[in-house]
Amino acid sequence: MPLSLYNTLSRRKEAFKPADPNRVTMYVCGPTVYNYTHVGNARPPVVFDVLFRLLKDRYPLVVYARNITDVDDRINEAAKRDGVPINVITDKYRDVWREDMDAMNVLRPTIEPHATQHIPQMLRMIEELIARGHAYAAEGHVLFHVPSYPKYGALSGRNRDDMIAGARVEVAPYKKDPADFVLWKPSTPDLPGWESPWGRGRPGWHIECSAMIDAHLGETIDIHAGGHDLIFPHHENELAQSTCAHGGAPFVGIWMHNGFLTMNREKMSKSVGNIISTREALQSTPGEALRWAILSAHYRQPLDWSDDTAGQAKRTIDRLYGALDQVRDVTDTDEGPPEAFVAALEDDLNTPAAMAEISSLARALNSATDIAEKARLKGQLLAAGAMLGVLQQNPAAWFAASPRAKLVDVAEVERLIVARAEARKSRDFAEADRVRAALDSLGVVIEDRADGTKWRVKE
Repeated sequence: MPLSLYNTLSRRKEAFKPADPNRVTMYVCGPTVYNYTHVGNARPPVVFDVLFRLLKDRYPLVVYARNITDVDDRINEAAKRDGVPINVITDKYRDVWREDMDAMNVLRPTIEPHATQHIPQMLRMIEELIARGHAYAAEGHVLFHVPSYPKYGALSGRNRDDMIAGARVEVAPYKKDPADFVLWKPSTPDLPGWESPWGRGRPGWHIECSAMIDAHLGETIDIHAGGHDLIFPHHENELAQSTCAHGGAPFVGIWMHNGFLTMNREKMSKSVGNIISTREALQSTPGEALRWAILSAHYRQPLDWSDDTAGQAKRTIDRLYGALDQVRDVTDTDEGPPEAFVAALEDDLNTPAAMAEISSLARALNSATDIAEKARLKGQLLAAGAMLGVLQQNPAAWFAASPRAKLVDVAEVERLIVARAEARKSRDFAEADRVRAALDSLGVVIEDRADGTKWRVKE
């Protein structure tokens, strides 16, 4: 079946038809690097990484850009607090972000543009908007004039009063219209700034992404994605300014937005204080398990995070690796993922349905007796896992990396296994059972196989 994606702008699923099948373009709004991100911030890169993998499987070239916002008032505040230049803050937290994404098997994007490296492109776009009558300079600021774009509000579906109330920029006397938003703003000597035709200043948030998209992907792109909270004002403003700067040319084919990650049904947010940092979560849970947890709900739906969300995901991944461990000596066939799995992802990235198919494959693999069937199922499980970004480790390495595994005395476990084997050989089954109970008390699961007794740490 064709790939179908929900378009926020049209409010319906649409068959994905790239403008150029030989060069598919996708942009996802990345982090503002001023602090550690929370698990909710990790949802967009994980979700749209699955889309990136799916597109790469179907098209010869996918150009995926995910930006780094490294100029922002929150960055300025952090730099002033620590008494350092802003790049000290942004470089540190950009690298932390990359490490956290790597830990969750998130592929690096094709392009990772930084806002501060695209100031000339932003200035050119602002000048174009002024020349076309969509922006104006006032008291060192440059503002986009919202009434100049009659379709403003189509993406968010908000009425004018709601848009004005929800705008990030408070109403200022130099605005022609209360809804007008900043493209450029002046910088005092103590703030980062760049020279411009309107004086030393810095860009507004929205113009950054529009300029970077134009520079790397073109006037019209196939997919633009991000969190639900970006629909308004960020993406609404991007849509207006990019369309107007390009003389009315379409900006985005399909807009995609993931739902919030909540804690006790309340949006996870630094301002609320109900956050779990991604770095903190990775200290207690493997990145692959966090990834599974994030994908466990459909991306457009809220995902409520509880104390056991990551634990449940870890236990599921353990079972899947356990199925692969059972057939570690079986050479898998070069299989693609099963049709039902692919169909689930093609239906607007239905990851819960795709994950159910993976679990079904693992159950079938556990019960298979024919070697050819084991090889086929193993190949399908690995291929499906690769498209979802999981199950690519050696099972032994996965279990050995468990925090509990590091607490187990391997020499003692091996000694007990030998002692149990000797007891069974001498038909002292009471002693064999006693040794097995001792292994169980150590948190060790054993399995008697034709090639010997294997063991792993239970979770």
